[in-house]
Amino acid sequence: MSRIVTIGAAQSGPILREESRSAVVERQIQQLREAHRQGCDLVVFPEVALTAFFPHWWIEDEAELDAWFEREMPGPETQPLFDEAARLGIGFHLGYAELTFEGGKKRRFNSAILVGKDGQKIGHFRKIHLPGHVEYRPDNPFQNLEKRYFEFGDRPFETWRAFGGVVGIQICNDRRWSESYRLLALKGAELVLIGYNTPDHIPEHPHMDRLTNFQHQLCMQSGAYQNACWIVAVAKAGIEEGVSMIGLSSIIAPSGEIVAQTKTLGDELIVHACDLDDSKAYQELFEFGTNRRIQHYGPIATQAAAVPPP
Repeated sequence: MSRIVTIGAAQSGPILREESRSAVVERQIQQLREAHRQGCDLVVFPEVALTAFFPHWWIEDEAELDAWFEREMPGPETQPLFDEAARLGIGFHLGYAELTFEGGKKRRFNSAILVGKDGQKIGHFRKIHLPGHVEYRPDNPFQNLEKRYFEFGDRPFETWRAFGGVVGIQICNDRRWSESYRLLALKGAELVLIGYNTPDHIPEHPHMDRLTNFQHQLCMQSGAYQNACWIVAVAKAGIEEGVSMIGLSSIIAPSGEIVAQTKTLGDELIVHACDLDDSKAYQELFEFGTNRRIQHYGPIATQAAAVPPP
């Protein structure tokens, strides 16, 4: 018997620096309603989906920086999204900048949550592979200051039973690393949700710009195929405050095939009925139960032992 979950990838166009969260949430609510009209069970929104992608700017004032973060989820401005999703009976994934106080210390993370059809939170993940730099780079046309503004995720890759299957989350740069998919697959993931904000220009390596779209798709298609899972990857796209970002929001099958993909750089919803049993079929084809045994690979050398001294 097939396990069909109909998923909407809700790509976002640029968000202006002065655009309010309430205005952004209204855009997302419109996408939820369109997803409901198309029979969706789950809608996936991008990374840091509530604001412009502020790590592209140098911010020195602490209060100004904190203003880009959410102190609670849902909060007053995001509660309408939760309410409308529950009214429509649609689950959703949402990326956001999280500010929390733990152990008496202020902490900031690049986070995402998974919300069920009843509007209740199911899962919470904090981005592990932070790209970019800490220092200001005056020669760059824009900054990439995730390592300055966020802590590395302090929780392991996790999966949750939801939407008739097993669901995991990655955020943006996590998708570049094969271990992200591997760890989720070892925990049974059949569906992986990914939000991203990815520029089409690499200031330090401009000769690689021509490969941006290709490599974006390559890592996810191979991750889907090698780990027998569906992937739904959703962009913040277009030219946002002078930074041009890729679109190519995609739904990728366990075969590695892209079965749906956006065609614009604005707000756009793509929908696909994903059969989670396709994941099971590829797990059986590869004989995961027999062949995927980490004890077969022997001890893993530490970096210090594996890399010879200069």
